[in-house]
Amino acid sequence: MHPLDAALQLTALGGDRFTGATSPAYGNMVGPFGGVTSSLLLNAVLQHPQSAGVPVALTVNFVAPIEDGVIELTARAARINRSTQHWIVEAAQGGLVVALATAVLAERRATWSAPQAQAPQDLPAPQELKRLSMAGLPSWTGRYDMRFIGGGLDGGLDGRERADAASCLWVRDDPPRPMDFLSLAAICDSFFPRIFIRRRRPMPAGTVSLTTYFHADEAMLAAQADGYVLGVADALTFRHGFFDQSAQIWSSSGELMASAHQMVYFKD
Repeated sequence: MHPLDAALQLTALGGDRFTGATSPAYGNMVGPFGGVTSSLLLNAVLQHPQSAGVPVALTVNFVAPIEDGVIELTARAARINRSTQHWIVEAAQGGLVVALATAVLAERRATWSAPQAQAPQDLPAPQELKRLSMAGLPSWTGRYDMRFIGGGLDGGLDGRERADAASCLWVRDDPPRPMDFLSLAAICDSFFPRIFIRRRRPMPAGTVSLTTYFHADEAMLAAQADGYVLGVADALTFRHGFFDQSAQIWSSSGELMASAHQMVYFKD
């Protein structure tokens, strides 16, 4: 079983309730990698017997540190309409909520479509770039093959502050895995905190709220298969202990698959 699938396994308890668990393969500095937690909450929705349609939006609020061990999940349909579903998901440990999520599923229909944003052009292929060494980094980073075009940590956290917080890289699951909505949700959080890129020094930081918008449909995911996607990330501002972080995930053929925005706490 792929490490991601193992990390996202759920046991149905009947009704709206499931249990899952953290995975050592996706450990972070404190607790689990936020991307895999987001995917775990989304999976509770997708595994629910009332679930229909595909993910359009997912917002996860990380309300408390998540300890290693069992996670109890409750997924409830707040409203089911003709073509959309609105879900509320709670993750709890020891009877206390540790994460809250809302998710929107929809039956996508063929309509007029047109790309607005454009993928970066004239980039080196992934095979032309060196894979980032994950030595000394949290275990979740080893689950991704990252090849930076710019804005990486190849020089280490040397304290030499940069003028911007932008990154551009090719990335895919390691070992390679055909992309689906769960892996897409996780990979949207696979960017290092922007304050690490800007200030290039370690400091406590953690996501408070993460919203992911899914632009891919099932055909686009199938075409992407297990190839590299292009990730672009940046920040708008750092202020009073919080910063935002925006990201885009582009398919290998240049189609926008997902975009994400999060608010991150840091301690200086």
